[in-house]
Amino acid sequence: MTTTQRWMPNYGEPYQPVPYRPSRMPQDESLTHAAELRDRMERRRTVRMFSPDPVPEQVVLDAIATASTAPSGAHQQPWTFVLVTDPEVRQRIRDAAEAEERVSYEGRLGEEWLSALRPLGTDAVKPHLTEAPYLIVVFQQRYHLLEDGSTHKHYYVDESVGIAVGMLLTALQVAGLSALTHTPSPMRFLAEVLGRPRNEKAFAVIPVGYPAEDCVVPDLHRKSLDQVLVRI
Repeated sequence: MTTTQRWMPNYGEPYQPVPYRPSRMPQDESLTHAAELRDRMERRRTVRMFSPDPVPEQVVLDAIATASTAPSGAHQQPWTFVLVTDPEVRQRIRDAAEAEERVSYEGRLGEEWLSALRPLGTDAVKPHLTEAPYLIVVFQQRYHLLEDGSTHKHYYVDESVGIAVGMLLTALQVAGLSALTHTPSPMRFLAEVLGRPRNEKAFAVIPVGYPAEDCVVPDLHRKSLDQVLVRI
């Protein structure tokens, strides 16, 4: 396993380049890896019905570490991943999330949004928050908070954390796990329940585990490559 130097804020330090000479993968090997990843990710589905079967924690930790290699604005890595397994804490999260979701589904979302959600079969009840073996609550750091209370601004925070979450979902899928990106709105309760500092804002709640034996998912179809690709 690669050992990395502990990150420290480097505001104002001079540019210090180092050599980067990764070995070039043979083209046939590159084609094979790309096709295998495409096939594996094509089979990825958002899961809301989880098995209680245990998942090796190291698999989840490796996925989080992979997510943390994502590119970020000014290399500030403005994310925090809170891994929640405590049943009592997870029940508090579920209670608070369902309270917000009930308000949303009873009118806050509006008919256009509810119409878009209808084919997904979602509602205000969120059993995945207590049934999946793990919850990963992702927070975005709006600014860096130093021990003395001073701050430094972060840049492109939404974009950076969004990329990291995408890499997290990919890493989990490659490791044979399923996940769900849950974004109850508003999410202020997450910082309160989890005791996060004032510079952090909840971005997503991601239950992680194996699908339940009776798991079902909506019958959905993704856009084809020609529908998302423009060649110029």
